[in-house]
Order: sequence, then C-alpha cells, then structure tokens
Amino acid sequence: MRPGVAAGHPATAEVGAEILADGGTAADAVVAMALASCVAETVMSGLLAGCHAIVFDGSRVLNLDGFAALPSVQGELIELPIAFGGELVVYSIGAGSCAVPGLPGALGELWERLGRLPWARLVEPALSLAREGVPLPEMHARSLEMLGGLYSLERGEDLFVRDGRTLREGETLAQPGLTQTLEALLEEGAASVYGGSLAEALLRVHGIGIAPDDLRDYRPSWKDPVFGSFQGYRVATRAGLSGIPDLLPRLPRLADLSETERVLALVSALETPETGGEHTTNMVAVDGHGRACVLTHSLGVGAGVWIPGFDTQLNNLLGESDIAHGDPQPGDHLESRMAPTLVFDDSGLSLAIGAAGATRLRTALATVLAGVLDQGLDPEGAVALPRVHPTSDVVDAEPGVDEAALVELDHRGRTVRRWDSFHHYFGAVSCVGRSGAAGDPRRSGAAILL
Repeated sequence: MRPGVAAGHPATAEVGAEILADGGTAADAVVAMALASCVAETVMSGLLAGCHAIVFDGSRVLNLDGFAALPSVQGELIELPIAFGGELVVYSIGAGSCAVPGLPGALGELWERLGRLPWARLVEPALSLAREGVPLPEMHARSLEMLGGLYSLERGEDLFVRDGRTLREGETLAQPGLTQTLEALLEEGAASVYGGSLAEALLRVHGIGIAPDDLRDYRPSWKDPVFGSFQGYRVATRAGLSGIPDLLPRLPRLADLSETERVLALVSALETPETGGEHTTNMVAVDGHGRACVLTHSLGVGAGVWIPGFDTQLNNLLGESDIAHGDPQPGDHLESRMAPTLVFDDSGLSLAIGAAGATRLRTALATVLAGVLDQGLDPEGAVALPRVHPTSDVVDAEPGVDEAALVELDHRGRTVRRWDSFHHYFGAVSCVGRSGAAGDPRRSGAAILL
C-alpha cells in the first residue's frame, strides 16, 4: 500500500505529504495536517475543537477520544437561526456554548506516543500558512456564505467579510492572530491550551464557563475500537453516536443490484430522523511502514466568539443539542458522531477512511465504504458517487442519483428533494487505500500519494 494523505483542503493535504516525505510517521502527518486545517479550514474547524482518531501502529489498532468535555459552569447561550441544507436550523452559540477543547491535547498525545519528528517540525507548516494566508477554495466559500450570519460576528467580520459580503473563491483568508497562536504552540506545546499562554487568553474571554481546573484536568483517552465485518473485510471503527457498527451489517450486497435497486436499498438502510449536527473536517495518513492514522475534528458550527489577539474561534459544542446525550458531569467527554475507520483484509491494512458532515457523516462514510469494499471502485470513484441521504421527513438526492429510484420513492409517498449540484450538505470523505486515495470535491478536498 502506497503512503499517502487525504484531507478537506489542498493546503492541508500538501502539509501531510511534506511531513511523510520528511520521514514522519502517519501520526506525525495527521498532527501537522490537523494544525494546518486550523488555518486553512477555519470555516469548518479550529484549534479549540473536539476530535476522535483511530491509529494503527503496525500491530495494534487504538481509538483516541479527544472530544470536548463538559466544563464546571455552562454560561448563557445565544440562539442563531441558519438556513442549512434547505432547513432552518437554530444553533446555540456565544462564549457560554464553549466546551473544554480536546483537539490540542489529542494532537500532543498522538505525537508523544506515535510521532518521530520534532514537535516544532509539525507546527512549522501551519505557522507558515498563518503568516502567508490561504486562498479560499470554492466549496469553503460556499459554506462561508451559508454561515455568514455567524462568521460576520465580532472578529469574524474582519476575517471573513469584504465589502459587506463573505470572502469569495480564490480570495486570501488572512488570520494574522493565528501566527501568535501557533507560535505559542511551537514554544509551549499542546499544553499551552491547558496551562500556558493560550489557556490564559481563553479564560479571559467574557462569558465563558470554563475554569482553570477544567483545562488542567482535561485528558484525551485511549480506547479499544469496535470491530465488525463487512463483505469479508474486518472494519475497526468507533461506536457511540456514529451508528457505523450497527449500520454495516444491514447493508445488502450492492454489487449484485441494479442502480435503481442500489439506491432503494441504501435509502432503506440509511434512513434516520436526525438533522443538524457538528461541522467537521477529516484527515487521513498512511506512511511507508503501513502505519495509519485518521482524525476527525469539529468546532460544532463555532461560537461566533474569538480569543482576542489570537484569531482562534471558540467551539459551540455545548450548544449542539443533537449531541447532548446522557447526563454528562463536569469533566466528562461529550458524545459525537465521528467515526474514523480502518479496514483490514487477509493481507493487512486495506483502507483508512473518515468523514465529515454531522448527521450526513454516517451516510457519506457508508456509501464510500460500500463503493470500495463491495462495488470494487477505487477511492476516487467511490467518493464521486452521487449520494442520497434519507430522513423521516425527506430524501435528499444529489444530481446523478438514479431517477427511476427517485420516482419510485415519489410513488411510495416519500418527499424527494433533488439537488442541482454536489453540495457540502452531503458530507465529505477522505480516504487512502490500496487502489488510490481521495479527498471529497464537496469540501474542495485533496489527496496525495507518495
């Protein structure tokens, strides 16, 4: 299996390829890509995020839970309605919606346990991007326009708005304060967010419920993955809200079906009442020694509040009601739908894959897994398949979904919403496999094989 990377932005993927070429491990590449994404993909993510990762060190598979934790106090939430995917979704934002961030701690843990290159080497590419600015890709510009009501708040107006409108494709996203953020990480390590200069700046944000002890006590946690089987492959993933371990056994053998039958079978298997959810990004790396790392991280939709002087947006994960499950206590990690996944066959690692997309994450991931493992497509072809996402209210379909199947769903009384173009609503998959690698065009993703 060739070493390679895949991510949600060309600049992010280029950083990962650079680190692998410099002798870094898959974990090194993912740490550097995650930091780069906190510069290049700030429409969807940022340093104060929560995350989940899965790693293969050549002999063992482990999950790393770096999701955000419940703080001591939850502050005031501010409601902000946003039209998303043809639906009006009310998000809860503001400083009081910020949970204890887990991404920095998880990146530090990945590097300490599985990294080879110096920490500073992994921070330097992101720092360079912060100093130079990054051109905004087409699909990120579309997302930014949709989320303009949030990203025009406070410091966001200076960063993401020009002449009364959001940044357009090709315009430079300049976030000068991120230089200071990344310099702090370079000098102090990930601990800067939990007890250093970044922690001090975060705790000074008015209205935040996080206390110093919440930051000092935060720990990412290693866990065993959930293993399942799919079409003769062994699949390692995570359970929780992801739904992937329960979904894969329900998927029929799609390769034996006509295109119409395939769409109808997917609708039946994928149907869910859920809407809304985390705004995520995903990155994948496989190194020359067959080690792999997949990491997904999210700010939620973002709190609309930035740390003054650092151009770093707070997460709003306490305001994401659809991931509020159970009765978490202060210090407990919140739930998440993230499902970074590794696939093995008799010869070893076959595919490293992850997805972004909130409730569409499960749909996107399952569709691409079925495309590669069942239908025999290469990763690029599987990611390019038009997607269908059913809920109890509507069946959303991208252009190219079999029309006969959609007509049949109409006849069955389903409300079918036909989209006129591929859209980030349908999630984004990044994957590296034996037959290639792919970033998702729905998020202007990119992949590089070495």
